[in-house]
Amino acid sequence: MKKYLLVFFIVIMASCAKDDLGIKSTESKIVVEGWIEEGDYANVLLSTSIPVTDAVDSTNVLNHVIRSAKITISDGDHTEVLKVKNDKNRIPPFVYFGDILKGEAGKEYSIKIEYLNKVVEAVTTIPKTVPLISAEYIKEKTADTTGYIFVKFNDPAGEKNYYQIATKIDKVEPVFVPAFYGNLDDKNFETASVGIKVNRGVLLFPEGKFNPYFEDGQQILVKLRTQTKEALDFWNSWQNEIVNSKNPIYPSNSSLKSNIKGGIGIWAGYGQSMILVKTPPKK
Repeated sequence: MKKYLLVFFIVIMASCAKDDLGIKSTESKIVVEGWIEEGDYANVLLSTSIPVTDAVDSTNVLNHVIRSAKITISDGDHTEVLKVKNDKNRIPPFVYFGDILKGEAGKEYSIKIEYLNKVVEAVTTIPKTVPLISAEYIKEKTADTTGYIFVKFNDPAGEKNYYQIATKIDKVEPVFVPAFYGNLDDKNFETASVGIKVNRGVLLFPEGKFNPYFEDGQQILVKLRTQTKEALDFWNSWQNEIVNSKNPIYPSNSSLKSNIKGGIGIWAGYGQSMILVKTPPKK
């Protein structure tokens, strides 16, 4: 499997080098990218921030990865200390993971990270899952060998929902990647029946030039996540950094939103619904 460095991980670390006024900070901060989905266990990526003046490459990223923190997850009744594993298919390769507390919709989950003399905390909830109705691979022209995904779902009436659409190319990408412009607020929907065009999300250091389209011969896992307002704000600010700076390694003047106390990043609960999309064989 190809190795990828997720661009949102790098954006977070580079952003940590600035405070809200855009002034460089000499203090290294703990960077969190953690999530727990309905029906699944917690996963957390942990690092210290990389100064904006430093090179951002796979070697430097590995130097900032935290592998010896104590991470405790709680649902208010039960607690779990996460384990850490080495996943050689991704950069950074170290992932903290749970195997006891499985995410349940409506529950609140806290995270406490203890590393050296620092304590980092956050709280999130898992919104109720909204099911995907369909996900279809569509080409602009029949002769094309690339296309996009078109998803459909129904936004529940009388409920306030925030969404994220993420994709993963099976046997190629190690994780789900948020689709570009795939963070949605249901206040912008004209009807309860929603149809969205989805392109690939942004990855850093892929093999060859980044292609925003999916290709023939791929099997694509498409996930509709329900998320909290805090998660929506985080992912929208991440997206704005890429759009405005045009270079995701070095962010623009605005800082990323965060719900992490004592650090920066995101601890998010998600509802999830997934469909596997098979594309035509590659010619």
